[in-house]
Amino acid sequence: MADWRSRAEIVHDVVYFEYVSAEVVRTSEEVFVWDLDKTYLDTKWGTLKELFETAFEKAFQKRNVPGTGSLVRGLSASWQEVTGQKVFPIYFITASPPQIEEKIVEKLILDGIQPLGIFFKDNLKNLKPKRLWRLTQQVGFKLQALLQLRMRLHEHVRQVMWGDDSESDAIIYSLYSDICARRLTERELREILRGLRVIGEQTEIILRLQGRVPERDPVEKIYINLAVDTDPDYYLKFGRRVVPTDNTFQAALDLYQDRRINFEQVTRVAQDMIMNYGFTIEELERSLNNLIRRQTLGAPCATELIDRLKEEELLTIHFAPSMEPAAVKDQVGHRVFELEGEHEPWVPERIDYLHDYR
Repeated sequence: MADWRSRAEIVHDVVYFEYVSAEVVRTSEEVFVWDLDKTYLDTKWGTLKELFETAFEKAFQKRNVPGTGSLVRGLSASWQEVTGQKVFPIYFITASPPQIEEKIVEKLILDGIQPLGIFFKDNLKNLKPKRLWRLTQQVGFKLQALLQLRMRLHEHVRQVMWGDDSESDAIIYSLYSDICARRLTERELREILRGLRVIGEQTEIILRLQGRVPERDPVEKIYINLAVDTDPDYYLKFGRRVVPTDNTFQAALDLYQDRRINFEQVTRVAQDMIMNYGFTIEELERSLNNLIRRQTLGAPCATELIDRLKEEELLTIHFAPSMEPAAVKDQVGHRVFELEGEHEPWVPERIDYLHDYR
C-alpha cells in the first residue's frame, strides 16, 4: 500500500498516477480521455463482492469491451502518423481502487497502450456503513479528476472523451465542459452538484479547481457506450457533440468521418469484433444504418464507407441504408459538425442536469 501512495498524487478520493513528465503532458493540443469501466474494459461491478472479484483479477483475465483495443491502437497509429509524435496522449479514469493500478497498467500494455496517466478512486475509505452509498456515486470524483487533468494540459487543448451510460458520464463530461466554459453561475453549479449528490468538501475542491483552469471549453466530442441500453434519444438534450454508440464499430465509423482514424483501422475494429467477439455482418449493417438514420454520418462518408466495406466483405453486396444519408452542412477541415435538416445545437446553452428522464 505504501508503494502506490508514494507514486501517486492524492486529493480527497482522487488518486492520480502520471507516467510521463509534465512537459510531455502539456505539449499535446489534442487529448483522449477514456472512462475505463464498461467503456474500455468490460467491467461488471455493482456490489462489494464484484468489486473485490475485479480487484483480484489478473491482467490477462480482464476483458475488453468488444473492439476497444483495436480502436485505441488505431487512434494511436493515426495520431503518430499525422502529428509525427511518438507519445499518444491518452488518459484513463476508473472508479476502481488504486491498489490495482499495476494490474490495470499491465493490461493496457498487453493491449499495446501506454497511458500518460490514470485516475483511480480511493474507495476503501468508503467501506463504512454510513459511506457505502459513495462507492457508486462517481460525479464528484470524475469532475474533480477531469479538472485536475485540465490544469496539467495545454491551454488550448481539445479533448475527445469516452464514457458509458451506467455512471452518468454524459452528465459528467457535459458539466465539466460547462464548468470550464463558465456557462453556470456559482449558485447554479452548487445547486446542480448538490442535486447530483456531490458532498460539500468535494464541491469546494471543484470550485477551487474551476478558478484555476483556463476559461474556455476544451471538450470537442463525447462518445457514450450504451452499456445498459439507454435510448439514444435521451442524449439529444446534451447536443450533437455527444454521440451515443451501441458498439465500438459505430464509434469507429464516426471517428473515420472526422478522419481521426483511417479506413484500414475501421476494418480492423470490425474484424476484431467478428473474429473475437461473435459479431455478425448483419450487426455491422444495423450499426451503420442506425448512424445514418440518426443523422450522425453524412452522405459523403456514408457512401464511401458502404462501397469500401462491401469490397472488404464486411457488408453484404445488397446492403442499402433504410434512408438517404443527409448532406454535410457545417464542416471545419475534416471535422463534421452539422448535417442538412433540423437538429439540436452542437452544445446547448443550458442542459437540464437534474431531471434524468430515460
